Amino acid sequence: MNILIVRTSSMGDLIHTYPALTDFARHFPDARVSWLAEEGFARIAALHPVVDAVIPIAWRRWRKSLLSAATWREIGACKRALSDPRFDLVVDMQGLVKSAIPARWAKSPLAGYDRDSIREPLASRFYDKRYPVSRQLSAVERNRQLLGRVFGYTPQGAPAFGIEAGDRLAWLPKTDYAVLLHATSRDSKEWAEENWVALAKRLAEQKGWISVLPWGNDAEKARAERLAAQIPGAIAAPKLNLTEAAALLGHASAVIGVDTGLTHLANALDVPLVGLYTDTDPSLTGVIESPRAKNLGGPGARPTPDEVWDALIALEGTA
Repeated sequence: MNILIVRTSSMGDLIHTYPALTDFARHFPDARVSWLAEEGFARIAALHPVVDAVIPIAWRRWRKSLLSAATWREIGACKRALSDPRFDLVVDMQGLVKSAIPARWAKSPLAGYDRDSIREPLASRFYDKRYPVSRQLSAVERNRQLLGRVFGYTPQGAPAFGIEAGDRLAWLPKTDYAVLLHATSRDSKEWAEENWVALAKRLAEQKGWISVLPWGNDAEKARAERLAAQIPGAIAAPKLNLTEAAALLGHASAVIGVDTGLTHLANALDVPLVGLYTDTDPSLTGVIESPRAKNLGGPGARPTPDEVWDALIALEGTA
């Protein structure tokens, strides 16, 4: 069996698809799985061991230059990559018009959510087969249920992300360290800088852990350096690609992160994790809670440093 999964963006959404692929592989271990993903997230798609090939799409870049001949040459190349060889089945896991259209480029049978199960009902009109999945489920469970219904099995047990961190990065300290994921896409999702400093000082003083602060753009780099200057022994990380970010997270003693893709990647790597939510509902888009992962906060409910500390201690107690 040769199938194509369509989930183009964003990072957290791709990571939420991992457990569905792990389930699928248990039932169809000999299947070949390809994944259509935005070029910036191709490394995330490739992290899952079930994925044999990643086909990049560059819609985010293309839409800025739709009158360019170079753009249309790239679109043509993407269409050819999707249609040759033909897939036995394509599954649009995203449920948006922007994912349904390139899914159709594959010229293969296409499955997805029914119109009542997605935010953009128009997308379901592109599908040959449509399946109902409750919108009240978490993103991870929606993906698991959809793929199970498409291929005729019922997902069982706790979600298994199925990925590994890779080798420890050479520049990391030899001691235990915590990763502080302070950067997110919206100001409303941020946790106050004084909270990060208070928590990190406590980690240094009471546990002897070094704090490592990754970043993705110039503003985030400036904040990482600003925070590191106030925290004993802290490190503002160098620029990381997604594979290196996975290695950083996977070898951490703990990760504390706001609502961002790397927080979900830490969840997938099964490290002790506290997710901080200030503007979104963690019951729908939070990390998958387990003895090693905990969500705190929610819309209008910002966690305190003491609450985060207590959650970390509780996670350690179950290790």
